[in-house]
Amino acid sequence: MAARTTRRSVKKEIMSIYRSTVWFVKGLKEYTKQGYLNASRSFRPNDLDVDVTGKSFMITGANSGIGKCTALAIAKKGGIVHMVCRDSIRGEDARKEITDTTGNQNVFLHLLDMSKPKDIAKFAADFETSGKNLDVLINNAGCMVIIRELTDDGLEKNFATNTLGAHVLTTSLLSVLNKAEKPRVILVTSGGMLVQKLDLKDLQFEKMYPFDGTMAYAQNKRQQVIMTEQYAKKYPNIHCSCMHPGWADTPAVRMSMPSFHAKMKDRLRTPEQGADTLLWLAISDAALQQPSGLFFQDRTSVSKHLPLAWSKSTKQEDEQLMASLDELSKQYSTLS
Repeated sequence: MAARTTRRSVKKEIMSIYRSTVWFVKGLKEYTKQGYLNASRSFRPNDLDVDVTGKSFMITGANSGIGKCTALAIAKKGGIVHMVCRDSIRGEDARKEITDTTGNQNVFLHLLDMSKPKDIAKFAADFETSGKNLDVLINNAGCMVIIRELTDDGLEKNFATNTLGAHVLTTSLLSVLNKAEKPRVILVTSGGMLVQKLDLKDLQFEKMYPFDGTMAYAQNKRQQVIMTEQYAKKYPNIHCSCMHPGWADTPAVRMSMPSFHAKMKDRLRTPEQGADTLLWLAISDAALQQPSGLFFQDRTSVSKHLPLAWSKSTKQEDEQLMASLDELSKQYSTLS
């Protein structure tokens, strides 16, 4: 029995090394600044020539990096922007910069910690009660906590923010989104998810020893890809998609992955390049011509799995993930 367990562990380790190696080689070719420049040669520039005046966009994590770039671009095009941020000072500084730059006064700051399900549910309920419209929800906020940390609810911080928080916000805003003519939901995931297979047995990394925040983050991002697929099936009136921004030079990367940033900084994409596909998915008509539920990189739908990586989950496992998220959502976000 012990020998069999050891063999399984060795096989798992070998597969992990294989996935990580293939992923990194792929990243050097596709996820860098040069990868973006190569891909952009096939972009249709007119795709982003869109006036979104009067349309409403909600962006979590909108005070820096890719989220801020997307908020700025949408504000320039006349959109109503709801910035959902955790930090009041950084959020207000970003909001003021966007309004001063664009002259668009329809940019609003909402304070919310995406690791707190009950606060998220209350925020969504208040937003609906306010009568505000919402055309596009962009789940961009995320974290990569390197040391295992629990929230006040006892939830692992990465899972609570990246996976459960996005699920609670999305499902809590469905009634508002369904009032829009062509509603969209977008999740900013990561190509790092390619090194992970869905692990239902340890959603909150209680068995991960030693704890690896990078792999926890990658597992969350795999979960987001599956969530996108399931949303597309369950909510056919909403166009759902997820995307990888590439390796971009953002404050989040500098803070969470300092050694990676130091080694790769000259090859990283600008935040604007990282945000390009997110903006394309949020505003372009071309994006709506694509089926719902896909994973995008540089305005193109791409595979959700590396070759020979054995990272595909079953239909039953995907459905079980959503059932688990619904149960946790009910447990932690029910408003009394």
